[in-house]
Amino acid sequence: QVQLVESGGGLVQTGGSLRLSCAASGRTFSSYAMGWFRQAPGKEREFVACISWNGGSLYYADSMKGRFTISRDNAKNTVYLQINSLKPDDTAVYYCAASHKFKSWSTLEYDYWGQGTQVTVSS
Repeated sequence: QVQLVESGGGLVQTGGSLRLSCAASGRTFSSYAMGWFRQAPGKEREFVACISWNGGSLYYADSMKGRFTISRDNAKNTVYLQINSLKPDDTAVYYCAASHKFKSWSTLEYDYWGQGTQVTVSS
């Protein structure tokens, strides 16, 4: 079993940057592909990006390419999401999740979820 805890969210101005972190417990972290999703108020949870178990392969939603960068450090049991040039539309709760499948954009294919971290972008 994997427990996930996100951090790094907050209130930022348009154009700013944030690096979100997701710390995992358990010795099997490196065997999971990891993903980031986000959910804005009144909207469905949306896929952002995912990374393979060893970090060698990355996959982004088309709308997220360019400003979002996913990475992981298996020695620290942590996955990151760097977000640059933040926009008000990026305001959402950001979740990390673990899956045995890589390149999964469906929430149904993720086995473990964190509680989320709030990102609010002011205009």
